[in-house]
Amino acid sequence: MQDCSSLYQKIGDEFQLGRLVSIETIQILWSGYGELVRVKFPKNSIIIKHIKLPQPSSHPRGWNTDFSHKRKLHSYQVEVNWYKNFSKTIDENCRMPQGLKCFQTNEEFLIVMEDLASVGFTSVISYAYKTHLKACLSWLANFHGKYMGVKSDIIWETGTYWHLDTRPDEFELLEDKQLKDYAKTIDKVLQNTKYQTIVHGDAKLANFCFNIQGTSCAAVDFQYVGHGCGMKDIAYFMSSAIDPEACEQNEEWILDTYFDALELALKNYKKEIDIEKLEEEWRPLFSVAWADFQRFLKGWSPNHFKINEYSDELTTKALAYLKNKNLQKEKI
Repeated sequence: MQDCSSLYQKIGDEFQLGRLVSIETIQILWSGYGELVRVKFPKNSIIIKHIKLPQPSSHPRGWNTDFSHKRKLHSYQVEVNWYKNFSKTIDENCRMPQGLKCFQTNEEFLIVMEDLASVGFTSVISYAYKTHLKACLSWLANFHGKYMGVKSDIIWETGTYWHLDTRPDEFELLEDKQLKDYAKTIDKVLQNTKYQTIVHGDAKLANFCFNIQGTSCAAVDFQYVGHGCGMKDIAYFMSSAIDPEACEQNEEWILDTYFDALELALKNYKKEIDIEKLEEEWRPLFSVAWADFQRFLKGWSPNHFKINEYSDELTTKALAYLKNKNLQKEKI
């Protein structure tokens, strides 16, 4: 991107942070839609997500359509809405960056937010030990508990970046006939659960920042936050944080740890919900949520490492669950 130092200095002046010291690029946004930067000043540092909105000319996997462009635009609008309306009050149980200010024009968004590294969340990891896993599961349980039953029209109606209605190109290329036949049924089951919450929607390991001990974490990247069944976040998180060959042996521990934390979260947020009934509904949907992600993945990148023996077994389990419930295939 062009030199934005004068723009970032103006933002620093607004927050009385002094003269700009340095700009560090944390990452380039997906498909070249901008950048995420750490801007350092003498008094503090801030994070700026700077999004530029022209129609992209290329895509890392060849997905370059007007539909995908509009999906990404909406995702950035959702993230702006999230930081403006949901991040102002600090909650140590499900910590996220405080949104400081959002700037928006027809061609770009700037989301100015707290630098989590300045408040102790300094580590981003590529390999998770059980301490890290437990911290993330606690974060997700508290996030889901806090927003259980909450509805908002300024986030995605259905959360997650792989939601069926937003992925027609990938669905068209899906060659797994049985999964394709049941895609709408899977989507409908997850949308119509009795217990609905707000899901993060992109709860991969890379979107969590940890304290130095790895015992506590904060989450970032709220482009695909929206309504849904909490199992969507748990299945996706597990797929990102545990090696495929270790998933089966860790599955029960992951779910037990999550539901134990969710029970405490519901009490903490004073939600009048029977955790046993919620778990009775949600736990079997872990495989269904995984199958939902598998449907996207097989259309998007059929040779992806996340398509493996374990994911295939879970998908088979999910389809058997739907058939046992006498849920019929729904055509799209």
